[in-house]
Amino acid sequence: MKHFRLGLFFALAFVACGGDSDSTSTVVEPVTEPETLLSSDDAKSSSAMSSAESSSSRGENASSSLKEMSSESSPVSSAQKTDSSSEKPESSSAKPESSAEVVSSSSKEVSTSSSAVDSGAGSSAVVPLEYTCELCNNFTASDPELTEKGGKGSITTYGSVTAKETSLGGACNYGQTNIQYYAAIHVNVSPGDDEGPWDGGLACGGCVRVRAATPEGTKMVTVRITDRCPDANCGVDLGGAPASDIMGDLVGRYYGEWEFVSCEGVEGVWGDSTSIWVKEGASAFWSVIQVRNPKDAVKSITARGIASNDAFELKSAIEAENFWTVPQELLQSENEYAITVTYRTGEPDTWIIKPALFAEGEATYYLYDYRK
Repeated sequence: MKHFRLGLFFALAFVACGGDSDSTSTVVEPVTEPETLLSSDDAKSSSAMSSAESSSSRGENASSSLKEMSSESSPVSSAQKTDSSSEKPESSSAKPESSAEVVSSSSKEVSTSSSAVDSGAGSSAVVPLEYTCELCNNFTASDPELTEKGGKGSITTYGSVTAKETSLGGACNYGQTNIQYYAAIHVNVSPGDDEGPWDGGLACGGCVRVRAATPEGTKMVTVRITDRCPDANCGVDLGGAPASDIMGDLVGRYYGEWEFVSCEGVEGVWGDSTSIWVKEGASAFWSVIQVRNPKDAVKSITARGIASNDAFELKSAIEAENFWTVPQELLQSENEYAITVTYRTGEPDTWIIKPALFAEGEATYYLYDYRK
């Protein structure tokens, strides 16, 4: 019995000292246990997230599942992710309010702009100006400014907003026309500098899209240039019909911006079909011509012989603005020439014609009769 007790004592002491390989695995077990628990929690988190997403896809509230996942998951990083996820729906729901305000603001701008008259076919919607006003017809007179595509400054009128007469041709020397949407453009930037777009009449026939600030918002209209401005602070001086569309009954000096555009497809700026008109007093020794109802401002006019292949470039006339001088050699020729008119924008137009016909004053040669 004594020996048995001693043997039992030594056996217990040996186990306590860890001398058995089986007992070693027993000691290691508590160390591996947290890893097993972490894996289990991650599985719960994944399951809870999947459940939350499933509930969200059905339109159910997933916050309770997310909160349970947050409370059950022991790692701090998982709890932070869960909190972040639970906050997202709140921030997302807040965003539409801000977007709705922007949309509302935009819709206000569109609604105020929708009343604008835009004679340009296929043109973009009215873009609101940054300039705001109340009465809007008392803009302070100042020199116009040139921009990359046009300019900005005063928008005035020299036509009747009630009678809305058609253009009488103005300084562009078109004579009586059927053009109802017309305007004058400024000659100078600073008084007397001749730096404006008029350029000795080369702006004639071109179209300008005008945006002006009014009490009802930004309004827009497209007009053909038929004249030049009379005063130093003029920017664009509108005829009666376009002035009425912009100003209504509140006539005065408005702030606006303008850009040069093609006349093609624009209603109200066409008086007739495109033609070449010969100035009165023409003969076989002298003649100047102009293009009426062009697609845009005329950039150049050239003549090339059909058979001879000789070429001429007509020069801007000094006798009158918006005319081009026909060389005497052409006036005295019985050969056919291709008279090509190049515009600021758009495809050129070509007449196949005998230039000797340009010796007849006040004659009109329509493009459709002499088309290439």
